[in-house]
Amino acid sequence: MARDIALLTNPSAGKGRGARSAAIAAPRLVEAGFAVRQLSGRDADEALDIARSCVADGVESLVVCGGDGMVHVAVQALAGTTTSLGIIPAGTGNDVARYFEIPRNDPQAAADIVVGSQVRTIDLARAGARHFVTVLASGFDSKVNERANALRWPRGQWRYNLATLAELRVFEPLPYTLEMDGKVRRLEAMLVAVGNGPSYGGGLRITQGAEIDDGWLDVVIIKPISKPDLVRTYPKLYSGKHVHHPQYEHHRARSVTVAAPGIVAYADGERIGSLPLTIDVVPRALRVLAPR
Repeated sequence: MARDIALLTNPSAGKGRGARSAAIAAPRLVEAGFAVRQLSGRDADEALDIARSCVADGVESLVVCGGDGMVHVAVQALAGTTTSLGIIPAGTGNDVARYFEIPRNDPQAAADIVVGSQVRTIDLARAGARHFVTVLASGFDSKVNERANALRWPRGQWRYNLATLAELRVFEPLPYTLEMDGKVRRLEAMLVAVGNGPSYGGGLRITQGAEIDDGWLDVVIIKPISKPDLVRTYPKLYSGKHVHHPQYEHHRARSVTVAAPGIVAYADGERIGSLPLTIDVVPRALRVLAPR
């Protein structure tokens, strides 16, 4: 009897890469003997409804073809279930695929990982009713996201580059109240990031050292720095060398409440909601098809 899996595609991911990648991955999965339900959501709400229906129907795996946003949608349906997540990367950032060393530019190789059926069980973070895999951004980084989402042009990474430059001109340090495992702290900072994993935004290793299966959240604080210093420090995020900056702090906690006026938080690149938010670690909440 064929094993039943669902292939859920965001056709617009990566400027159409989602649909093209699905067209490559699907035949490989069928050839391997899977019964593949090929599905597509017109928007995030429809995709979530489809994902929940697949889990309710008892599919063995839900394989998403898209970026971190599509993974985020799937995780809302998969958290705490026995249905595993497969990933065919086709987005802009693909940070979740980076975590598992899933090929980001080879849909057939990514499909081969699904065929291999090796499962890793990882933690999730939960902010309110929403689960996330990567990092919750709150501060300069989330303000950039808000600004980028308001732009109609350009598309892709250039939109975020433009939004970063625009936000840099007007941004000032924010007054935060943090509660980490019951200990309250008030301070000014450029941003506070709460990571389940180590990176966001296409490989920016803001929460360098975070592990997705250790039962902890990693909290990074970037205290006030000058705008020229911020510009100089930004490229170091790709290597994780920003950890040596004197205004960098790293903490670990199981529960974090973040409050700051006028800030909307993002996680997995998706808009989560206005602060204050409480983020909790949810150990061993997601099964992922990935190399061990």
